[in-house]
Amino acid sequence: MSSYAFTSLAKDAMSSGDAALLDYCSLDPDPAKGGEDGPAYKELPKRTTSELINRWREWERTLRLGLAKNRAIKLKRDKDGDKYGDAPEYPGDASAAAKAAMSLESPLEAELFLDKARWDAIESFQGINTFSEDAMYAYLLKLLILERRAAFVTEEGFSEYKALYTAILGEAK
Repeated sequence: MSSYAFTSLAKDAMSSGDAALLDYCSLDPDPAKGGEDGPAYKELPKRTTSELINRWREWERTLRLGLAKNRAIKLKRDKDGDKYGDAPEYPGDASAAAKAAMSLESPLEAELFLDKARWDAIESFQGINTFSEDAMYAYLLKLLILERRAAFVTEEGFSEYKALYTAILGEAK
């Protein structure tokens, strides 16, 4: 089932207030922001009435800030790690996932590792109540991860990686 189909079904089964929160279920910590002012995750996202969604968005924000900071340091664009400010250390598993992903050689391996870390985080936020709105939000987030993974095309990804790597080396010279 696609995330679109699930969202349509879920909205019919939920109250209007709970259904409106489905729009906050995104792999982007704050999809309403972003653009010219920088990444959507630059600032803390606005809180919702769902603790699962709030925890998820905080977790994903920490992960993305950690990745940005670690990439900048690794590429020697930010020797001291100051350019991106202090990446939050909480939640600790998001911060640890960002660091661990940077140690992997293959970009595909890193992306798969990050998706597994995301999945595990969602499961930990969901808890054991399988008949709640949070279970529906968690299911939608998992569908989004699966759709993201299905979009990976190894050959295209490798050629894009080579082009980016060549461009980065050209800039470094």
